[in-house]
Amino acid sequence: MKNKQSMVKQKKRILLGAIVLFLGVFILSFFLGKYPIAMNDFFRAVLNKMIPLKQTWSSQVETILFKIRFPRIIMAVVIGSGISVAGATYQALFQNQMISQDILGASQGAAFGAAIGLFFSLRYEQVISLSFTFGLLAVGAVLMINRWLRSHSVLTIVLIGMMIGSLFSSAVSFLKLVGDPTNTLPAITYWLMGSLSAIKMQDLHFAVPLILAGMVPIFLLRWRLNIISLGEEEALSLGVNSGQLRVLLIIAATLITAAAVSVSGLIGWVGLIVPHASRLLIGNDHRYSIPVTAILGGTFLLVVDDVSRLVSTSEIPIGILTSFIGAPVFLILIAKNSRSMRE
Repeated sequence: MKNKQSMVKQKKRILLGAIVLFLGVFILSFFLGKYPIAMNDFFRAVLNKMIPLKQTWSSQVETILFKIRFPRIIMAVVIGSGISVAGATYQALFQNQMISQDILGASQGAAFGAAIGLFFSLRYEQVISLSFTFGLLAVGAVLMINRWLRSHSVLTIVLIGMMIGSLFSSAVSFLKLVGDPTNTLPAITYWLMGSLSAIKMQDLHFAVPLILAGMVPIFLLRWRLNIISLGEEEALSLGVNSGQLRVLLIIAATLITAAAVSVSGLIGWVGLIVPHASRLLIGNDHRYSIPVTAILGGTFLLVVDDVSRLVSTSEIPIGILTSFIGAPVFLILIAKNSRSMRE
């Protein structure tokens, strides 16, 4: 009993530590960028939104804080948290720690939707809407094909997802091939790299409610992920309809992924490495690992976005950085995990 209590206390300490780390990175991010902001100006400008103060800071500081850095920082946190939770959900549903949030083709479908919008030079809002819609359609096609095949195999769903994702990736390649090499091709290529440099307040109004709407059911049902990760037969013996639960959680994770990709482009590795890091820190109990995954995911993507803003005069697309950082970090996590299993 005492052992169990001490483990719970340790998990709560890890959760508290993750929150403190996140808050530190979150506040620091407002000061980072090409235009330096004094600490006094920052706090007075923020307080002025709640309590009217005499303005001692320039209007430029206020514009940079609230119209440029604020939406970008919030979006980095929400997208990082969302795709990390979606990745952890898929890993539990399919009982495979080597998959991420794009396993069922949501990211590839969203990429195709955005590519269509850019190919026809549609407005920014239309590109986002098409991207989100095709992200949902991709996973919808996976579920429909699986239902048509009447398969209850997890492997079958994954294979269908890979097939659908491959089709959409090929379609994007075709649009790049036939598109205008002066305007269309660079636009599609840059979008596929993933970036938060163009984030505006309207993107927050579109994506944040959708991502949160997907995260809420996952948080509420995270204890059932412990049951479903045991396997089909064990879940049924405990009175859990794993089929219905799997579909519900797939829809929730797809909503997160499609909404995130539609405003940021393709950002890889986050939904793969962050759940691994969370499990190493706090264990496999999803009641604790899902909240830690959300916090670490938001922190990680925020740090990467800060780096993208600082390392060069022209911003490095965030998708490139997550790949550079994610690949070696993932290798380290695998090594630690295999070492702990041997011990």
